[in-house]
Amino acid sequence: MIYRSKAPLRIGLAGGGTDVSPYSDQFGGAILNTTISLFAHASIEILDTKEIIVAAIDRGEGQRFDWAKELPLGGTLDLLKGVYNCIQKDYGFSETGFKLSTYVDAPAGSGLGTSSTLVVAIIGAFAEMLKLPLGEYDIAHYACEIERTYLGLAGGKQDQFAATFGGVNFMEFYGDKVIVNPLRIRERYIHELENNLVLYFTSTSRESAVIIKEQQKNVVQKNEKSIEAMHQLKEQARMMKEALLQGRLDEIGRILDYGFEQKRQIAHNISNSRIDELYEAAKKSGATGGKISGAGGGGFMTFYCPGTTRFKVINTLHSFGGEVRRYQMVNNGLATWTA
Repeated sequence: MIYRSKAPLRIGLAGGGTDVSPYSDQFGGAILNTTISLFAHASIEILDTKEIIVAAIDRGEGQRFDWAKELPLGGTLDLLKGVYNCIQKDYGFSETGFKLSTYVDAPAGSGLGTSSTLVVAIIGAFAEMLKLPLGEYDIAHYACEIERTYLGLAGGKQDQFAATFGGVNFMEFYGDKVIVNPLRIRERYIHELENNLVLYFTSTSRESAVIIKEQQKNVVQKNEKSIEAMHQLKEQARMMKEALLQGRLDEIGRILDYGFEQKRQIAHNISNSRIDELYEAAKKSGATGGKISGAGGGGFMTFYCPGTTRFKVINTLHSFGGEVRRYQMVNNGLATWTA
């Protein structure tokens, strides 16, 4: 018996960083994102032996343990082991040997929410296996709790909710409270958005925790410049929502460009000379705006290319040695099934 799941990665379009505590606790956050056809996958295969095997297929990493209620953490495969430990502690199940295998369609540290989406997928596989009565909000909150509290990883909350719910969502954050507002955007606007948004992998990854911790420090120390930039990013999310709902797609590039300028005020290492050079080259080739995905510092970037400018922009991006990734927007979130 094999229990499987998959959860979609996301592109953040506006408001990035305002879902991170303590900013969201003090001021409330707002983010607009959309899930895409890149996924985190998890499978649990029941074994005849009383052992536990965890393996990240895409990373070539694996560990084997005698069956235990708690697996040791130590920096390798901690997401997989951490979810198992919490599921075992909170729901418990008998001495059943199994192999937990995962893989993700984008590299870790790429800015598309890979780690949090993977946690959601693993929870989904265990929920399928144990028939746990967990709804979308339950799974997303549980994923946040495992990452932020149990594993102590720095980050926000948007990725877990995007992966669980799927679709284009305007999300609001008030402390531990998260409100997911699905947006009913006309199909032709979605098609145009897919055509005009170019997703580009810079061929570099980054340690998002370092950037996020600096952002958190700036809020705690009441850095006015950084906090004001987050206020503006929250307003950017509202601007993006109105533009998408009303079909004012020609404004999206400008809104992205505004957000890119604000994002760089949050923490000093969100951008760098290479990213700035790449961004300016894309704009000179016809892009009207863009953004760094996730915390910044590397990973994926997104550019809005109206009309037929995407082709010239893509040619320019190729000269920087990265990779343009094809994708589609997807409406469905976490999916689980038994094979």
